[in-house]
Amino acid sequence: MEIYDFGMVGLGVMGRNLLLNMADNNFAVSGLDIDQEKVDFLEKDAKSGQQVKGTTSAKEFIESLKKPRALMLLVPAGKPVDTVIQNLLPFLEKDDIVIDGGNSHFMDTNRRVTELNEEGIHFFGMGISGGEKGARMGPSMMPGGDKEAYERLRPIFEAISAKVNNEPCVTYMGMGSAGHYVKMVHNGIEYGIMQLISEAYDLLKRGLGYSDVDLQKTFEEWNQGELQSYLLEITGEVLNKFDDITGIRLVNLISDRAMAKGTGKWTSQNAMDLQSPIPVIDAAVTMRDLSTYKDERVKASTVLHWNNPKDGISDTKLELISQIKDAYHFAMITIYAQGMAQLHKASNEYHYGLNPENIARIWRGGCIIRALCLEDFRKAFNKNRELLNLMLDEQIAGTLMSKQQAIRSTIKLAVDKGVPVAAFMSSLAYFDAYRSATLPTNLVQAQRDYFGAHLYERIDQEGTFHTHWDQQ
Repeated sequence: MEIYDFGMVGLGVMGRNLLLNMADNNFAVSGLDIDQEKVDFLEKDAKSGQQVKGTTSAKEFIESLKKPRALMLLVPAGKPVDTVIQNLLPFLEKDDIVIDGGNSHFMDTNRRVTELNEEGIHFFGMGISGGEKGARMGPSMMPGGDKEAYERLRPIFEAISAKVNNEPCVTYMGMGSAGHYVKMVHNGIEYGIMQLISEAYDLLKRGLGYSDVDLQKTFEEWNQGELQSYLLEITGEVLNKFDDITGIRLVNLISDRAMAKGTGKWTSQNAMDLQSPIPVIDAAVTMRDLSTYKDERVKASTVLHWNNPKDGISDTKLELISQIKDAYHFAMITIYAQGMAQLHKASNEYHYGLNPENIARIWRGGCIIRALCLEDFRKAFNKNRELLNLMLDEQIAGTLMSKQQAIRSTIKLAVDKGVPVAAFMSSLAYFDAYRSATLPTNLVQAQRDYFGAHLYERIDQEGTFHTHWDQQ
């Protein structure tokens, strides 16, 4: 009966596609779902001769797997994960491996690692990026857990992952919740880049009056050369999609109330806990939240006016597009820099032992934030694994320096046009603050000491001090 190499709990599109990917790579796979229709879909989609089996019986499912068993959960984060684990636990044995492939909060993963370790079971939290297409054709995967147990999983994961230069886009991240933590930050970077693209789109369309045709061509062209990335690629495709019913470009019919599942918020919350500044990601979360206040925004648009200047722009259309493109390039780099700096801080805080070069390497293919620049980031970390911030790398710093005039001019243009560019602004503020040898927070320290006796440090003496500021 024990004939299957790997099991999947949850046969939605992602779970089914991952199993079929494994089957394509000659692994025997078994799936479990309470929905018989999803079980039937799995077996129907399997190719002739592949060992693919689905069931609605937890006992049958577990007994069909080779020991030590390896199985993945792809169910909604939160209580559903705990419920599934409890339902499977009576059938599991010592040294079995349970993988949570969903977007669970890393603290939940730490708890589950501890709980299942007491049962002698290895628990992995694994981030998976690439969406349903990536799951079928090759995702980027970020597994974290017991390193020795990973060897049971490695041949399967390396076989099904995306490949860049024949290198698999999967590697062991670290102990405990390392995999889910890396995926959380990945999602935060994703938030930031998506916000950045939407701001460039808004500035070109609403601020400068560019047509839908020009916008589509612009993003398609940006995806060529040094800015090549998955998110720019799909932006060009999205802008070129027409509605079957109205014949209008579909994007113009979509509500601007943006939804979110919370992973960007988690990234920001934890960054604040770590005191690791990620202002562009914070701004992206804020703008998604602000988008939900549609009724208030509509009302505000009738009372809070700004006269959009119609003249004063001497640059040509091509010059403006080139400027905004360079500003986008600048800001995009700072988003990755902020995310990687947070990973560095978290690795020390949570004892993950993350390898930043490996993270940049596996993000080059399969995942949502894949981009050509990740190879430059990989090389930077290869030169210096302890690089505190990508902006300190000589080559990357040179790119930022060459683009900084563009982002300053772009922000000025957006301000004059009354177009919100929170991501662009936060990117430049981060850059300017990071390069400032002196910040005005000495005044903040004095204020804190004045009203709360919170003490301050001096630059000319050791120790901490308090002053009675109201006494002359």
